[in-house]
Amino acid sequence: MSRQLTDEEIERQLADLPLWTREGDAIVATIEAPDFPAAIAIVGEAAEVAEEMNHHPDIDIRWRTTSWLLTTHDAGGLTQLDIEQAHRIIEIARRHGVVIDG
Repeated sequence: MSRQLTDEEIERQLADLPLWTREGDAIVATIEAPDFPAAIAIVGEAAEVAEEMNHHPDIDIRWRTTSWLLTTHDAGGLTQLDIEQAHRIIEIARRHGVVIDG
């Protein structure tokens, strides 16, 4: 099981994660893809990453807008797995045409 991050660790690492914000024991992001097929492709690739990491996000898809929630349930909060997965989701989104400041 991964170690729960401290508040300081979370805030420091979120500074390098555009779009992601903290909500309680989770980090969340809304990513708007250029179109619906791109949104589905982002989710599909993120699903492969989730399987590889054995760490599965909550995902909501509304046309070209995807909403993401990451937390580590068995650790009772945020761990490095959540941060790493958020970085990978951002990379995937950029490859599919999402423009992200930061």
